[in-house]
Amino acid sequence: MATPSAYVSPRNRWASLVAVPLVAGMVGSGLVVTPLAGAQETPVRPSPTQETPARATPAPNPENAPDAPTLQVPDDLPTGVRLDRVEWKSANRVALWVQSPAMDEAVQVQLMLPATWNSEPDRTYPSLLLLDGLRARDDASGWTLETKISQFFDAKNAVIVLPIGGESSFYTDWVADAKGEQYQWETFLMQELPPLLQREWRVGDKHGVAGLSMGGTAAMMLAQRYPDYFQFAASYSGFLDTTSFGMPEAIKVAMQDAGGYPAESMWGPLGSPRWQEQDPKLHAAKMRDQTVYVSAGSGNTGPWDEPSGLPGIPTNFPGYGLELLSRMTTQTFVNRAREAGVNVTANFRPSGTHTWPYWQFEMTQAWPQYATAVGIANVEPPCVAEGEIARLAEREPGLGPCLTNEYDVRGGKATDFRFGQVFWSQQTGAHSVLGAIGAAYQSEDGPAGSLGLPTSGENTTPDGKGRYSDFQNGVIYWSPTTGAHAVRGAIRAMWQDQGAERGDLGYPTTDEIANPNKPGVVQGFQGGTVYWSEETGPKVVEGEILKTYREAGAENSALGYPTTDEIALSTRGGAFSRFQGGYIYWSRGTGAHVVPRGPIFDAWGTVDYERGRLGYPTGPVRTTRDGQVMDFEGGQITVSGGRAEIS
Repeated sequence: MATPSAYVSPRNRWASLVAVPLVAGMVGSGLVVTPLAGAQETPVRPSPTQETPARATPAPNPENAPDAPTLQVPDDLPTGVRLDRVEWKSANRVALWVQSPAMDEAVQVQLMLPATWNSEPDRTYPSLLLLDGLRARDDASGWTLETKISQFFDAKNAVIVLPIGGESSFYTDWVADAKGEQYQWETFLMQELPPLLQREWRVGDKHGVAGLSMGGTAAMMLAQRYPDYFQFAASYSGFLDTTSFGMPEAIKVAMQDAGGYPAESMWGPLGSPRWQEQDPKLHAAKMRDQTVYVSAGSGNTGPWDEPSGLPGIPTNFPGYGLELLSRMTTQTFVNRAREAGVNVTANFRPSGTHTWPYWQFEMTQAWPQYATAVGIANVEPPCVAEGEIARLAEREPGLGPCLTNEYDVRGGKATDFRFGQVFWSQQTGAHSVLGAIGAAYQSEDGPAGSLGLPTSGENTTPDGKGRYSDFQNGVIYWSPTTGAHAVRGAIRAMWQDQGAERGDLGYPTTDEIANPNKPGVVQGFQGGTVYWSEETGPKVVEGEILKTYREAGAENSALGYPTTDEIALSTRGGAFSRFQGGYIYWSRGTGAHVVPRGPIFDAWGTVDYERGRLGYPTGPVRTTRDGQVMDFEGGQITVSGGRAEIS
């Protein structure tokens, strides 16, 4: 239920106003306790201009509520779960696309890696699952978009797990379709993802979960359902009472506003047994062995709010109403939890709305309790840069403070800093690797990979549009439109002979990709694609010829690898490329078409190819009852019984 925008839609304004009478009804029922007077006192609220929903769902009897199941996280990777793609966002943040059978798609999860990830490669780390708000986006977590957590966590020794997407999902398993998507978030997060992180990303056996708003609700639910897995749980402005008077309706309004999702598709009819099974307040007793942290503001104007004309009321009306609901429901949860013997730390701020600066603050406040719960140091260990690395860091203050001491890498030494890494060897000297180039270097396995150690710092390209860093066995180029990609070996030599980024190929647009089906690699550039094999060397395929080559199956087809670059023809400005198994000819009037080696090509040659009476091919080879036929501008070639005839 995050409110990243100051714009107040009519529905949002109504939702914030309806919060007041809903809370009043909950207080009147005795299900919640109003904030204490004094520091947490709230001023008189304005009267709502809209009526409350006529029929609110009655609160369940806690004694009759169904129990939340106690579930276990599997040790083995479930069938069908696999890592489809890895993309490094920085030297310590990586995006994974994990194929999920439950969700029936590849789900993006980003990891923020520990400070000593590179310096202690055999170490495992605790994890913190950090959940987003109701308007979770499909491209990035709100935590990285709206806060500075990357600068907070880069010096910490935990793996921060950020699921991407899940708008209005509450990170739960839905009973019905979610606008065409299979929302089975709990199964993905708790059954499919953990074994993969443990096997491939050095996650150990200590875990925490935290979230804001919707994510805070989900954090409590998951911790209650998996009490043996999580040692820590935190909710920042979560809604920790989902079934008391009016709360199902409030959640329904919020989900409709954030994407138009039907609340009944999540847990069935409002207030039903499934809703009760997922209500954090009803199952607080399951958290007795966990460290629990909750927080909420009062809705009043706080240090990160703009005041309105009403005393104590901010201009962020939706954030005012939603935080008021969070405060009341969190208080209800705290009361139930403490009655059950749960040790809860509750930070009820005297002001503040439902918005990001407060959640960033609370996340930093909760960190010491998480660190204690999972058994890691709360404070960053001291570090000191040494020798040539220290001298370079003095010349480049943009690196920021060190995160590690000097440690060994293949062929040299390294020290990690907040905004980059510095590598040194007797042969290469000391050089920094920064930003997107640093992320690309990490994706190439850093010094242990094929690039080796850096031999230069980051330089501006001659065209002034990009940056590059040299390495022992290659180079990484970056531009704003293409990102950062390594170029090495024979492809690099050919590219640089053609003028590198100033030549026809321009900047690289992909990394070098190995062909799993036959020996060779391929790499994309702005002006074409380079294919390489030991037999053919690097060759450029571009334009319409490249399109036809890909449609035919590229190097995995009968054409095989290209054996020439594109060759210009004098006949009407055409062109062709030669391949191991044939040719692709192009002209403006006919397009690009494959001419396979064999009788058709040989027969075409007898009439002087495109220069003769047949001209260029106008379509692909097709099979008819008379044999194989290929059409040309001036006729046809038919092959039957191994013999070619021109007509």
